[in-house]
Amino acid sequence: MAIVAGIDSSTTRTRIVACDADTGAVLRKGRAPHPLPEGEDARSTEVDPQSWLHSLGDAAAGGLLEGVRAIGVSGQQHGLIGLDAGGVLVRPALLWNDPRSAGAAAALLDALGGPQPWVEAIGAVPGPTYTIAKLRWLAEFEPVSAQRIAEVLLPHDWLVSQLLGGPKRRTTDRGDASGTGYWSPVTGEYRQDLVKLALGHELSVPDVLGPAEPAGHTPEGLLISAGTGENMAASLGLGLGLGDAVVSLGGNGTIFAVHDRAVVDPSGLVSSFADATGRHLPMVATLNAAQVLRSTAAMLGTDLEGLSELALQSSPGAYGMVLLPYLDGERTPKLPHAAGTLTGLRAESMAPQHVARAAVEGMLCNLAEALDVLRGHGVAVNRVFLLGTAGRLPAVQQIAPQLFGLPVVVPPPGGDHAARGAARQAAWALAGTPEPPHWELPDLTVLAPDQEHDLAVGGAVRQQFASLREQHHPETAAS
Repeated sequence: MAIVAGIDSSTTRTRIVACDADTGAVLRKGRAPHPLPEGEDARSTEVDPQSWLHSLGDAAAGGLLEGVRAIGVSGQQHGLIGLDAGGVLVRPALLWNDPRSAGAAAALLDALGGPQPWVEAIGAVPGPTYTIAKLRWLAEFEPVSAQRIAEVLLPHDWLVSQLLGGPKRRTTDRGDASGTGYWSPVTGEYRQDLVKLALGHELSVPDVLGPAEPAGHTPEGLLISAGTGENMAASLGLGLGLGDAVVSLGGNGTIFAVHDRAVVDPSGLVSSFADATGRHLPMVATLNAAQVLRSTAAMLGTDLEGLSELALQSSPGAYGMVLLPYLDGERTPKLPHAAGTLTGLRAESMAPQHVARAAVEGMLCNLAEALDVLRGHGVAVNRVFLLGTAGRLPAVQQIAPQLFGLPVVVPPPGGDHAARGAARQAAWALAGTPEPPHWELPDLTVLAPDQEHDLAVGGAVRQQFASLREQHHPETAAS
């Protein structure tokens, strides 16, 4: 039995799983937080990438990697590790969640003439998280560092390079490269003109490997696969195929689906990423997801579990109460300056259970409309994988199939999907087959809507939501 391992280096921790290369059965697992310098916390947006190696070593303690023949790496997307011409780190790595690049992203948008040229160039409108926005920020606020940078690696690229002993040849993959803002999943090529627009000069860029192409071997002969970004790795770990979508309920909502071609959306709502299999992973995002539930729970003096219990004491439609959940403005639909709206308050409806139900329905209706954006661009969505802590709430699991109108799949808890996807990629590179090995995902919960009752109820709730949205935000009526 061959053993492969997957490493997922996220914003705050490293997860490792060792798996049977043929079946995907998890044999061993480990995790460790990234060590933080004194005086800093997990919200820091600048780190020494060496901390990722220390965390990896801690997570692999106890012989976790013993007998492993191949390793895949998943990393947080959109980061920036800037190296000089000698391969020396110029400054601490910038992480995806660094808020300082918001102005730089807006400046880049204007510099190229608005959203449309960017969509045509890279299949997306680069936001503050994108690597290219960080390059622009460095050029403006740290010009000396910017001038020294000769090459940029993403977190997973850097980790792969370290595992291989710092080879001269740098590599990446399609999935992670598609989040830089200067590699196009539409053409499969880098755009050095965009790099120069942001940084002021061109960069040495990593080679983009094919899905099953190894990055190399360690001196000990251990195969290292191409690696990829965390969403792409999670897709591979979940075994997603055409027709499968993910709705991830973090503070924000992330919605993506496997598709056979790049999506070019002139509105900029859809970001056209590549996946880790040679296909594509078009994505939309909402600014409001689980945070809507947390805020409502706090207002009602309870927690997420208490909010779920309350919501199930109400009925579909929340006794006439509707929440437009735009607490932080909204990205999908484009309502950056909107606020939340709660309507339908009557003497008989002003009860905690109806407010709780309206919060859950409002959040899910907004996500369902985001799914419809993907469908509107020809992306097939036949079932939805529900991820995130809020996705495990009984109220969310009961209501989601009604409002999505589709079977909802809830994977087992643990959050190791990206690490498992990295391991599956390693098994694929080890086997050298045209397609990745078929790994069953155990312990799935499938929640299918009743084709008559649930779909009718869900349709009525969604119509109630859409009518209120169009009334308060008529500019969204045609979206």
